[in-house]
Amino acid sequence: MSSLRQALSAGGDGTSFLAGGTTLVDLMKLEVMTPAHVVDINSLPLRGIQCTPQGLRIGALERMADVAVHHEVASRWSMVSTALQLSASPQLRNMASIGGNLLQRTRCDYFRDVRMPCNKRKPGSGCPAVNGDNRMHAILGTSASCVATHASDLAVALMALDASIRLQDWHGERVVRLADFYRLPGDTPAVENQLRPGELITEVIVPACDWPQTYVKVRDRSSYEFALASAAVAVDVHRGVVRDARIAVGGVGTRPWRLQSVEQALRGRPATENSYLEAAKLAVVGAKPLADNGFKVPLVQRTIARALAGAR
Repeated sequence: MSSLRQALSAGGDGTSFLAGGTTLVDLMKLEVMTPAHVVDINSLPLRGIQCTPQGLRIGALERMADVAVHHEVASRWSMVSTALQLSASPQLRNMASIGGNLLQRTRCDYFRDVRMPCNKRKPGSGCPAVNGDNRMHAILGTSASCVATHASDLAVALMALDASIRLQDWHGERVVRLADFYRLPGDTPAVENQLRPGELITEVIVPACDWPQTYVKVRDRSSYEFALASAAVAVDVHRGVVRDARIAVGGVGTRPWRLQSVEQALRGRPATENSYLEAAKLAVVGAKPLADNGFKVPLVQRTIARALAGAR
């Protein structure tokens, strides 16, 4: 379909939109997702990378690889570029769309195995990860119903930058902060975000950020692997003192996790390793490690400190 209006008219309950297909096609093959209809949106006019003094706008159908190497994105929003380059594999980045990446489903093995119960896939069936194999699972934002981590690296960087997304359906459009878009699992982990049936992400909106920034990802192998812990950091340092910071982490939360308590603790503190490590302790307040993932508590703290030092 080449008309946005035509595509939106075909959306609704039981319909999935197909962009790069790197998540949807995999899950359809596994019968995790079984949409009644699939609408190909690759011909829609939802492309473009626009950099202005006020910020960055990215069309939802831009490919991850193209955004990652865009010269202004790489220079002015380096955490976005780095997060994209550390995602998936070169082949997948060439296919996957920006909007699709933000909507990708969890990589929890129990979710992807239809023989197993999973509250995300079948509400009320249970969460075997709570007492099962949970090394890769979340320690922040969990509930008795779900402990699955959010998979997107890009979403972590955008969360730190206080980005928003433009959504559109048949009735009109709205702009939602990414911080408000993703939902905690609570008792309804199958409802992962604020997207309505038949609604599309059409654009990502990122405010300007002139501070030094970086994205650090810790994983079991150097490519095509999801994060054990990651940190997106932008820090404003003047004369050896932190004036302000923006920090979000991934690999440890049920959604991309903004750390405003750590940001607050850093303001006015010396830009030193000790300050970074001390502030990073606040990142795990309220954490609920499971049998196999307690190592993520110190790991995410060290990842934050490493990112802060690297951003300088």
